[in-house]
Amino acid sequence: MKQVRFVRIQHKIMVICITVIILPVLVMTINSYYSSERLLTQNYTNVLNDLSKQTNIRIDEFLKEIEKITLLASNGLSNDLSATPEGSFPIQDFLRNSDEQREIAAYNILMNYIMMKDRVFSIYLYNLNGGQDLFVSPHQPIDPNYKVANELWFKRFLHRNDRTITLTTRIDEQLQNKILAVSHARKIHDVSTGKLLGVIVVSIDIKFIEIVNRNLQEGLRSRFMIVDEDDKIVYNVDERLIGTLFRGNVRPPEATNVVVTSPLSQQKWTSYLYMPLDELTADGKILGRNLVTLAVVMFLFAVVLSVFLSHVITTPIKRLLRNISLVEKGQFEQVEHIRSRDEIGHLSVRFNKMSHELKRMVERMQQEEMEKAQAEMRALHHQINPHFLYNTLGSVKWIASMQQADKIVEMTDALISMLRYATRSDNSLVTIREELDNIKNYVTIQNVRYYGCIQMNYEIEDRLMDYRMPKMILQPIVENAIFHGLAEREDDGVITIRIQMKGSDITIEVCDNGVGMEEHMIQSFMTEKLRASDGTKGIGVHNVQRRIQLHFGKSYGIQVESAVGEGTIFTILLPAISDDDYI
Repeated sequence: MKQVRFVRIQHKIMVICITVIILPVLVMTINSYYSSERLLTQNYTNVLNDLSKQTNIRIDEFLKEIEKITLLASNGLSNDLSATPEGSFPIQDFLRNSDEQREIAAYNILMNYIMMKDRVFSIYLYNLNGGQDLFVSPHQPIDPNYKVANELWFKRFLHRNDRTITLTTRIDEQLQNKILAVSHARKIHDVSTGKLLGVIVVSIDIKFIEIVNRNLQEGLRSRFMIVDEDDKIVYNVDERLIGTLFRGNVRPPEATNVVVTSPLSQQKWTSYLYMPLDELTADGKILGRNLVTLAVVMFLFAVVLSVFLSHVITTPIKRLLRNISLVEKGQFEQVEHIRSRDEIGHLSVRFNKMSHELKRMVERMQQEEMEKAQAEMRALHHQINPHFLYNTLGSVKWIASMQQADKIVEMTDALISMLRYATRSDNSLVTIREELDNIKNYVTIQNVRYYGCIQMNYEIEDRLMDYRMPKMILQPIVENAIFHGLAEREDDGVITIRIQMKGSDITIEVCDNGVGMEEHMIQSFMTEKLRASDGTKGIGVHNVQRRIQLHFGKSYGIQVESAVGEGTIFTILLPAISDDDYI
């Protein structure tokens, strides 16, 4: 039958109160929280889109400046301060003839343009007409040992028909500091002959984007990046990520972030700006905390209300259950009277009357059981002693007839010790050492009768000798081993007593090498049906079994193993009782 799970009335009341009060509040809290979260996400998405577009516009302006410089340098860049006698193309004039005057003019023009725009540019003019190169870098030192002609991109650019090329973020090797930069290169042809005179390269430090992002919050600056058409990172605050794949490194998951993208007009680049949802919903979390606080307050109110109601209703029931538990444990004196003017109070009065009647009945049964056990112990004790006395006196008579005075003295001493041990009534439990001494006296008497044919072996640990056991337990077992096991053997018989610990118990094995027994004979021993050879009723293993179980319970006692022709083993299981436990 399936057991029904017990549910307290107090718990039922709490569940009802919490359900009625908390459930509507919980639904409203969750709905309000997620509604505000969606609204905040939408608003922040719009803000990030606007910021991203404005940033892209300024970046495009920088890239246009780079292209404008190269275009003006190629097609003509002159004014009153920089015009040369040769004409309006000072850059081309310098590439045709790199004398000092033309170099100064070209340098001043380029430097003047950079300073007017207040940009951190570097301009490199590579002469392909046999003259010297020109480098303009107001903020970074030039590396004179760098040869652009060895660069692969430069070689490819010269062999292609393209007039311009934009190099994505890379290390600017022309500078000693080896900064990361974006470069724009343009071929310069002679306006008259079309001959390729040189290449102008305008390089801008990639950190110009940080200047563009000055208006952004610090947290947003670290989350702004630019990716080219090959999904490689052009710009990131962490310079170690520049040039790596965007998808495989820092692409933010859209499930946990608000991500906006915006293309740049000057290059095939795309800017990414994102913000984690947990930061976006910081304001929403304030509302969420307020709603949670309200829900907690309502929950506490429901708990207090349910506890108060349950206390009024269940306190008498709990007292009644406690009284029932005390009665189950037999603690009738601690049962208290329940003062309640309702059905529970009436039930308590009837239960108290029943418990009083049950107490008297239990006390009467316990007294009867105690008297019965004492009577059985006395009967068993008196049954064992006279039987052995009769057999011993018969042996003494038989020895006397043989006129062996020394043997009579030996048997008489052993008999006196055994009678003194058997009739001692100071304690029902004796030490294993005392019980074994009694066995030795008994075997001494029997060896006289059987001409010393009985050999005893003892396998016992010294530490077990002072443990306690019931008196006169081993003697009936050894007697049965001699009379029913060894008496029919023609040669010497051996009885081994082996005592050892088994967990918290002690096992005593009495083994003989006698003729053994069949199963029905073992049952006769255990049920006290076997008769001694002289016609008197045997002491019986059954009596020993009863004594052990009266002392210690049904889990202890004797087990018998035997096979015809192989001997018999009596195993006695007793609790391990030391002197300290016994005291």
